[in-house]
Amino acid sequence: MTGPKSLAAIDQLYAARGGLHYGEGVTQIEHALQCAILAEAEGSPPGLIVAALLHDIGHLLENEEDVAQGRFDDRHEAVGARILETIFPESVYRPVALHVAAKRYLCFTEPQYWAGLSAASQQSLKLQGGPFDQAQAQAFERAPFWQAAVQLRRFDDMGKRDETSIRDFSSYLPLMRDLTATFSKT
Repeated sequence: MTGPKSLAAIDQLYAARGGLHYGEGVTQIEHALQCAILAEAEGSPPGLIVAALLHDIGHLLENEEDVAQGRFDDRHEAVGARILETIFPESVYRPVALHVAAKRYLCFTEPQYWAGLSAASQQSLKLQGGPFDQAQAQAFERAPFWQAAVQLRRFDDMGKRDETSIRDFSSYLPLMRDLTATFSKT
Protein backbone atom coordinates (compact mmCIF):
# COMPACT_ATOMS: atom_id res chain seq x y z
CA MET A 1 0.00 0.00 0.00
CA THR A 2 1.39 3.41 -0.92
CA GLY A 3 1.07 6.31 1.45
CA PRO A 4 -1.43 9.15 1.31
CA LYS A 5 -0.31 12.32 -0.45
CA SER A 6 -2.90 14.82 0.84
CA LEU A 7 -4.92 15.67 3.92
CA ALA A 8 -7.99 14.18 2.30
CA ALA A 9 -6.10 10.92 1.74
CA ILE A 10 -4.86 10.91 5.35
CA ASP A 11 -8.43 11.43 6.54
CA GLN A 12 -9.57 8.53 4.34
CA LEU A 13 -6.77 6.28 5.58
CA TYR A 14 -7.74 6.86 9.22
CA ALA A 15 -11.42 6.33 8.36
CA ALA A 16 -10.61 3.04 6.62
CA ARG A 17 -7.91 1.62 8.91
CA GLY A 18 -8.12 3.59 12.16
CA GLY A 19 -10.14 0.81 13.79
CA LEU A 20 -7.15 -1.55 13.63
CA HIS A 21 -5.24 -2.67 16.71
CA TYR A 22 -1.46 -3.05 16.87
CA GLY A 23 -0.88 -4.93 20.09
CA GLU A 24 -2.27 -2.27 22.43
CA GLY A 25 -5.66 -2.11 24.13
CA VAL A 26 -6.92 0.71 21.92
CA THR A 27 -7.51 1.22 18.24
CA GLN A 28 -5.17 3.27 16.09
CA ILE A 29 -7.68 6.12 15.89
CA GLU A 30 -8.27 6.20 19.65
CA HIS A 31 -4.54 6.15 20.30
CA ALA A 32 -4.00 8.99 17.82
CA LEU A 33 -6.76 11.10 19.33
CA GLN A 34 -5.67 10.50 22.91
CA CYS A 35 -2.10 11.52 22.04
CA ALA A 36 -3.25 14.71 20.31
CA ILE A 37 -5.54 15.61 23.22
CA LEU A 38 -2.64 15.13 25.64
CA ALA A 39 -0.43 17.37 23.49
CA GLU A 40 -3.13 20.05 23.44
CA ALA A 41 -3.61 19.81 27.20
CA GLU A 42 0.12 20.46 27.68
CA GLY A 43 -0.08 23.58 25.51
CA SER A 44 2.11 22.07 22.80
CA PRO A 45 2.67 23.97 19.56
CA PRO A 46 0.50 23.02 16.54
CA GLY A 47 3.24 20.96 14.88
CA LEU A 48 3.62 18.74 17.94
CA ILE A 49 -0.15 18.31 18.30
CA VAL A 50 -0.37 17.10 14.69
CA ALA A 51 2.74 14.92 15.18
CA ALA A 52 1.01 13.36 18.20
CA LEU A 53 -2.10 12.73 16.12
CA LEU A 54 -0.26 11.21 13.15
CA HIS A 55 2.84 9.63 14.73
CA ASP A 56 1.72 6.05 14.03
CA ILE A 57 0.43 6.60 10.49
CA GLY A 58 3.08 4.16 9.29
CA HIS A 59 1.32 1.36 11.20
CA LEU A 60 -1.79 1.90 9.07
CA LEU A 61 0.14 0.84 5.98
CA GLU A 62 1.39 -2.47 7.42
CA ASN A 63 -0.09 -5.93 7.82
CA GLU A 64 -1.96 -5.68 11.13
CA GLU A 65 -1.40 -9.28 12.19
CA ASP A 66 2.38 -9.23 11.64
CA VAL A 67 2.83 -5.97 13.53
CA ALA A 68 0.50 -6.92 16.40
CA GLN A 69 2.29 -10.22 16.90
CA GLY A 70 5.69 -8.52 17.01
CA ARG A 71 7.18 -10.56 14.18
CA PHE A 72 9.40 -7.74 12.94
CA ASP A 73 10.16 -4.06 13.32
CA ASP A 74 8.12 -2.42 10.59
CA ARG A 75 10.01 0.91 10.92
CA HIS A 76 6.64 2.63 11.09
CA GLU A 77 8.30 5.85 12.28
CA ALA A 78 10.38 6.12 9.09
CA VAL A 79 7.45 5.17 6.86
CA GLY A 80 5.25 7.75 8.58
CA ALA A 81 7.85 10.51 8.43
CA ARG A 82 8.35 9.94 4.68
CA ILE A 83 4.61 10.35 4.14
CA LEU A 84 4.31 13.42 6.35
CA GLU A 85 7.37 15.28 5.01
CA THR A 86 5.64 15.77 1.67
CA ILE A 87 2.67 17.47 3.34
CA PHE A 88 3.81 19.06 6.61
CA PRO A 89 6.68 21.16 8.00
CA GLU A 90 9.58 19.70 10.00
CA SER A 91 7.78 20.37 13.28
CA VAL A 92 5.44 17.50 12.36
CA TYR A 93 7.53 14.92 10.54
CA ARG A 94 10.83 15.12 12.46
CA PRO A 95 9.34 14.19 15.88
CA VAL A 96 7.44 11.37 14.14
CA ALA A 97 10.70 10.11 12.62
CA LEU A 98 12.35 10.14 16.05
CA HIS A 99 9.61 8.86 18.36
CA VAL A 100 10.96 5.29 18.42
CA ALA A 101 14.49 6.56 19.00
CA ALA A 102 13.04 8.66 21.83
CA LYS A 103 11.77 5.46 23.50
CA ARG A 104 15.24 3.94 23.21
CA TYR A 105 16.74 7.18 24.57
CA LEU A 106 14.39 7.32 27.55
CA CYS A 107 15.11 3.68 28.40
CA PHE A 108 18.81 4.61 28.60
CA THR A 109 18.51 7.96 30.39
CA GLU A 110 15.69 6.99 32.77
CA PRO A 111 16.16 3.35 33.79
CA GLN A 112 12.71 3.24 35.46
CA TYR A 113 11.09 4.28 32.16
CA TRP A 114 11.17 0.73 30.74
CA ALA A 115 9.01 -0.61 33.58
CA GLY A 116 6.27 1.90 32.71
CA LEU A 117 6.03 0.84 29.08
CA SER A 118 3.10 -1.25 27.92
CA ALA A 119 3.83 -4.92 27.22
CA ALA A 120 3.57 -4.23 23.48
CA SER A 121 6.06 -1.34 23.74
CA GLN A 122 8.46 -3.49 25.73
CA GLN A 123 8.24 -6.20 23.07
CA SER A 124 8.70 -3.78 20.18
CA LEU A 125 11.69 -2.20 21.95
CA LYS A 126 13.55 -5.49 21.55
CA LEU A 127 12.88 -5.45 17.80
CA GLN A 128 13.85 -1.77 17.59
CA GLY A 129 17.33 -2.31 19.01
CA GLY A 130 16.80 -1.98 22.77
CA PRO A 131 17.88 0.94 24.91
CA PHE A 132 20.50 3.31 23.52
CA ASP A 133 24.06 3.28 24.76
CA GLN A 134 25.91 6.46 25.75
CA ALA A 135 27.11 7.26 22.21
CA GLN A 136 23.66 6.70 20.70
CA ALA A 137 22.04 8.89 23.35
CA GLN A 138 24.51 11.69 22.68
CA ALA A 139 23.93 11.43 18.93
CA PHE A 140 20.17 11.55 19.50
CA GLU A 141 20.55 14.76 21.52
CA ARG A 142 22.17 16.40 18.48
CA ALA A 143 19.23 15.61 16.18
CA PRO A 144 16.87 18.44 15.23
CA PHE A 145 13.57 18.20 17.16
CA TRP A 146 14.88 15.56 19.58
CA GLN A 147 13.18 17.25 22.53
CA ALA A 148 9.85 17.37 20.68
CA ALA A 149 10.31 13.66 19.94
CA VAL A 150 10.74 12.96 23.66
CA GLN A 151 7.54 14.91 24.39
CA LEU A 152 5.77 12.98 21.63
CA ARG A 153 7.03 9.70 23.10
CA ARG A 154 5.52 10.58 26.46
CA PHE A 155 2.16 11.37 24.84
CA ASP A 156 2.47 8.06 22.95
CA ASP A 157 2.98 6.17 26.21
CA MET A 158 0.05 7.88 27.96
CA GLY A 159 -2.36 7.65 25.00
CA LYS A 160 -3.34 4.02 25.42
CA ARG A 161 -6.33 4.27 27.74
CA ASP A 162 -9.34 2.05 27.15
CA GLU A 163 -11.80 4.90 26.66
CA THR A 164 -13.44 6.90 23.92
CA SER A 165 -11.98 10.30 23.10
CA ILE A 166 -13.96 13.49 23.38
CA ARG A 167 -12.74 14.61 19.96
CA ASP A 168 -12.90 13.04 16.53
CA PHE A 169 -10.29 12.97 13.78
CA SER A 170 -12.07 15.53 11.61
CA SER A 171 -11.87 18.11 14.41
CA TYR A 172 -8.09 18.25 13.77
CA LEU A 173 -8.41 18.88 10.03
CA PRO A 174 -8.46 22.71 10.41
CA LEU A 175 -5.22 22.59 12.41
CA MET A 176 -3.65 20.30 9.83
CA ARG A 177 -4.82 22.61 7.02
CA ASP A 178 -3.28 25.60 8.80
CA LEU A 179 0.07 23.80 9.00
CA THR A 180 0.01 22.74 5.37
CA ALA A 181 -0.99 26.27 4.27
CA THR A 182 2.10 27.73 5.91
CA PHE A 183 4.35 24.96 4.56
CA SER A 184 5.98 25.17 1.17
CA LYS A 185 8.30 22.43 -0.02
CA THR A 186 11.50 23.98 -1.34
